[in-house]
Amino acid sequence: MAAEPRRTESGLPIEPVYGPETLAGFDAASRLGTPGRYPFTRGVYPTMYTGKPWTMRQYAGFGTAAESNARYKQLIANGTMGLSVAFDLPTQMGYDSDAAISSGEVGKVGVAVDSVEDMSVLFGGIPLGEVSTSMTINAPGSLLLLLYQLVGEAQGVPSGRLTGTIQNDVLKEYIARGTYIFPPKPSLRLIADVFQYCRAEIPKWNTISISGYHMAEAGANPAQEIAFTLANGIEYVRTAVAAGMDVDDFAPRLSFFFVSRTTLLEEVAKFRAARRIWARVMKEEFGAKNPKSQMLRFHTQTAGVQLTAQQPEVNLVRVSVQALAAVLGGTQSLHTNSFDEAIALPTEKSARLALRTQQVLAFETDVTATVDPFAGSYVVEAMTDELEAAALELMAKVEDMGGAVAAIEQGYQKGEIERTAYRIQQEQDSGERTVVGVNRFQLAEEEPYEPLRVDPAIEAQQAERLARLRADRDSSAVDRSLSQLRKAAEGADNVLYPMKEALAARATVGEVCDALRGVWGTYVPVDRF
Repeated sequence: MAAEPRRTESGLPIEPVYGPETLAGFDAASRLGTPGRYPFTRGVYPTMYTGKPWTMRQYAGFGTAAESNARYKQLIANGTMGLSVAFDLPTQMGYDSDAAISSGEVGKVGVAVDSVEDMSVLFGGIPLGEVSTSMTINAPGSLLLLLYQLVGEAQGVPSGRLTGTIQNDVLKEYIARGTYIFPPKPSLRLIADVFQYCRAEIPKWNTISISGYHMAEAGANPAQEIAFTLANGIEYVRTAVAAGMDVDDFAPRLSFFFVSRTTLLEEVAKFRAARRIWARVMKEEFGAKNPKSQMLRFHTQTAGVQLTAQQPEVNLVRVSVQALAAVLGGTQSLHTNSFDEAIALPTEKSARLALRTQQVLAFETDVTATVDPFAGSYVVEAMTDELEAAALELMAKVEDMGGAVAAIEQGYQKGEIERTAYRIQQEQDSGERTVVGVNRFQLAEEEPYEPLRVDPAIEAQQAERLARLRADRDSSAVDRSLSQLRKAAEGADNVLYPMKEALAARATVGEVCDALRGVWGTYVPVDRF
């Protein structure tokens, strides 16, 4: 009896040998094209890394704005080409550091930003006209974008020179992550307002990073990751078009965010399939004529969920493989996780080693010498086609339910991801799936490791800063601007303009979010069980 073939993370069979018969009838001209041209299977730019490497970002942020600022300057000195900001949970949820609900979480998983004063410290001495900044912030993404713009203005940098990305992807929060604030309808309205505002005011800014990464971290397999991510992307495009925007006016600024796992071949195929699907959707469904509107440009982060606290140095090997998969798959920017992130926030040394991993790939290997080196590979082309078909099948199910929001409200994506996560955990527990250092090749005793710790006094320090800010500012100006914000939220005006006025008057992140909560309410998920 023949043995069962191995399967990919998406459950598709992997044959022991692939040959010409695998690609019988394969039309390279239509399925691949050339790099930088529709359907962009081989990459979104003609020369890819042969001219310059991808943007090397390192995700960082912890404690106070001053501490994170020091880390950013270290990363820049070490050769980082773009900053990537992590915010703490209160900031992500739109609460001030002195709110009761924030207790115990201030500065823990990212930097605490309560006001324009914190943002000024966070980017003090960093020329915003010369760096590209990505901010992992979703429900209050518009606020952090405006704070960044205000700091740029204070530096004398024209808003037209600001470059970077806000994640701003709230749909995946309902599916996998949970840092939502408002219900879906006003959340989508806010995102459409960001699209319109940036087109007029910050034209080089990437207005959204449609994220599969967090769904993958919650357990989604590669087919689910790209299917549910692209379905969310379709929902955002439909929202903007319904708001009266022409697709070619905003689509070139859309970007995506994916994970990269250790299963290198499938990950390369995943990125290629995602590009092809998105190009076809934008061209055929939305009638996008600008080639930039059809491009799926994406940032990649190596898979945090695959890092282990046991034998953490082994994570250096995992991250290297994951980073290589992202590069071979054609990423536009990359963050490599530090080897100690399964234990605590990265130390300065571990963050530097993570960056050095990218630099070795870029400058010591030959992977940047040619574009899409796997093109024509029997196995990768077969996997690309199979993943594309699997993703399209899942996307069709989402469409049958009425689109991404309707499917979210029915719990479809969340349920599918949870089932996949449960299966993976069962395979690890049984030993069917090997995790080096965890269920095979263990050590009798782990070596000691001293993690980076966040000073718990930060919470009190932030509360003191907020008290001084509220005492020093013009309270009547804050009240007037928040009133104007509420009025805009109740009507159809773009809320970012009065929001910027409120933040400039030194209203806090929590106060601005509370003003919107008072109009739009908060999202409460339906318990389906």
